[in-house]
Amino acid sequence: MALIDAALAAAAAGARPLLSAAARRAAVPLSRAACSATDGLAAGDIEDAPPRSRLARFRERRALAVTDITATGWCEKQMEFVLERGKPEKTAAMRVGSDRHAQLEQEVVERVDVAIRSAEELWAVKFMNFIVGTNQLLFEGITREIPVIGVVEGSWISGIIDEIQMATVGVSLQPMLVDTKTRSTRTVPSEAQKRNGRLQLMCYKYLWDNLIAEKFPADNFFSHFNLDPNYLLSDDVKGYISSLGFDAKTFEDVLKYFKVTCHTLPRSQEQLLLRYELQEDHSLLEEYRFTYDARWFRDQIQDVLSFWTGSHEPKLVAEEEMWKCRFCKFVSSCPMNASMPRC
Repeated sequence: MALIDAALAAAAAGARPLLSAAARRAAVPLSRAACSATDGLAAGDIEDAPPRSRLARFRERRALAVTDITATGWCEKQMEFVLERGKPEKTAAMRVGSDRHAQLEQEVVERVDVAIRSAEELWAVKFMNFIVGTNQLLFEGITREIPVIGVVEGSWISGIIDEIQMATVGVSLQPMLVDTKTRSTRTVPSEAQKRNGRLQLMCYKYLWDNLIAEKFPADNFFSHFNLDPNYLLSDDVKGYISSLGFDAKTFEDVLKYFKVTCHTLPRSQEQLLLRYELQEDHSLLEEYRFTYDARWFRDQIQDVLSFWTGSHEPKLVAEEEMWKCRFCKFVSSCPMNASMPRC
């Protein structure tokens, strides 16, 4: 299966960034309406205005990533430090994990370079990746790195599903969502790590099932991300889409194909799968199967989103999970540090 690998025209010569990297570099310009909220206000009015939420400050005109959700669920105070100070450099174990996911993707996915010139073309690429990937799922029974997006509890959230397998449930075939985690030591994950994995996969399932149920709010999508549905696609993007058997001239044409594809897909099954493997030799440490819990997921998402909307101050980790602090790059600046046991 060939997936589009989007590269900005302005990228350095010879660079071949993955779609996720292109997404980070494709900054969507704010509309005049979005910037005009403070136009004409006196200095005193601005001082009296309520503080902007973290969503407005750090994710304006953008979707929260599923990794934003899980990182917040892991430790809200750490998430605040990341937003304010930037992400720490990846550890060696994190780099090995990223390389392993790239290897798993290459087993079933072929990347194809296509230059993109706008946010509309970036989203067109993502929707085509979804279409191509889900076609592979239907015909081959497996696909990997499938982008999904939707509104969860009033907020736009996007993510990339690690793996989807077509499994038999009774007399029907249903997609099963899978995520592979790598571990540097030959130990099974803690409950906190499993809880984080459950939240991640349940978020993917919610997004997938909402797309299948035709609940994609197109007008809200165009407005929120400041996109033009009538945007004319470049010859490069149109040519690639044509090579896949589709005829699209505008961004909205691609969105229509995306929505039709969603309509043909089955709802994912209730059982979800987390796979934990050893980084050293990729041997399987544990397969953790669990069932989607709509109430638990709603409670978790509402709690996480209340951090992003500013409904409460960042919470510190629970006392029984203070071991997380040993792996945090911000521990020396954290108020939790004062209560940590000393040797």
